[in-house]
Amino acid sequence: MSDELSPAEFVDRDPDQRLLSDDLANLPEALGRPEAIVPSRVRGRIVGTGATLTAASLVIGALLVLLGLIDAVSSGIDGLSIAIVVVGAVLVITHWGWVHVAELTANSIEGRSSAEVEDRRRQWLETIEPYTRFEIYTRVEDDGAITIYRVAHRPVASGERRFTFDRETEYEEVHSGDEPAAAVTERAELLRRQAAQDTERERERYQVAADAYESALMDDADEQQRLLAQRAASEALSKQINSNLRDPPLIE
Repeated sequence: MSDELSPAEFVDRDPDQRLLSDDLANLPEALGRPEAIVPSRVRGRIVGTGATLTAASLVIGALLVLLGLIDAVSSGIDGLSIAIVVVGAVLVITHWGWVHVAELTANSIEGRSSAEVEDRRRQWLETIEPYTRFEIYTRVEDDGAITIYRVAHRPVASGERRFTFDRETEYEEVHSGDEPAAAVTERAELLRRQAAQDTERERERYQVAADAYESALMDDADEQQRLLAQRAASEALSKQINSNLRDPPLIE
């Protein structure tokens, strides 16, 4: 990709929170998936209780208002009838309050119970490093053929200093259902090993850039130490390039 950023552009970026939700599908399977947030079972009971109290307040309040009016008509207006009407009216007016109380209580309990899960999800997110991963997948076509395809999961800039991933199918080949299973399996394994090598190459490129970045952050006063660190990073990059030249790619 011509507009693909170099590894050096990602070393000081943090993973975007979207990788826990909308962009999760763009991550390679090898990274696993974050722990799911399971809704609290208590929430349903609390909300249900709130709904019950809401209905009960409305019904009881209406009955009290009616009872107070009947008492006032039959016995004359006195303190008791007025009190009954007032209490009933208060219950009717405030009956929706139980729903809000139940919702707030459920949110509070659910928030406390999921705090640890959220913390583990954030820790998982922080372990993701922004370098390209390659993975091999297969799918079965309607006619029984098997398609082997290679997907590149590339880091892309997101926001001010964050990154997410883009998923791109960059290669695929179709194998007839009549082909021997052993041959298809062998080909898939060959492609998988190539993808693993390419992923490791990208990881090494990122690590070299990260090392160089860390070296640049060293105390400027210690110029000799900074130069030694930069030389070590350059030697690592040179070693990586020479290794790639000695080991030609498996896919021609």
